[in-house]
Amino acid sequence: MKNIFAALGLFAITFASAQNVSKVEVQNQAMDVLASIPKDKIELYNQSFSKFISALKTADKQAVGTLISEKVKSLVDENMIQRLSGGISFDRKTEVYQSGYQKLPDNQTYPSVQYKYTDDKNDPPRDLITVIFENDGKILGVKPDYSN
Repeated sequence: MKNIFAALGLFAITFASAQNVSKVEVQNQAMDVLASIPKDKIELYNQSFSKFISALKTADKQAVGTLISEKVKSLVDENMIQRLSGGISFDRKTEVYQSGYQKLPDNQTYPSVQYKYTDDKNDPPRDLITVIFENDGKILGVKPDYSN
């Protein structure tokens, strides 16, 4: 049950639209940005995230499957991948906004990187993508955050 909660919470997508939509909010622990992730690890995570975005863009389920963690692989289905693809702008470049560690409901702490779009000049950025990784670069969760 913890795995289902973790996967749904991590892959939750909030879409802003003109329609009235009821939202279910999952409270995630705040990211500890004071604990720094080494630059070489951030580079590994960036490479993994770039490959993940490319796989989403081309709807390559097999490539997505190789980039996500075994812990969530059985919980990720086609519908979840499509919804996630709709929440990320493939036409906009991303860059690291902040990084740190995040404690998940399984009581383990994982590296977390927040990406912002390079054309977003707001402070704090209006649109963020939070990605939680395992130490080896596998993706545990992706959550686009849009504040419209």
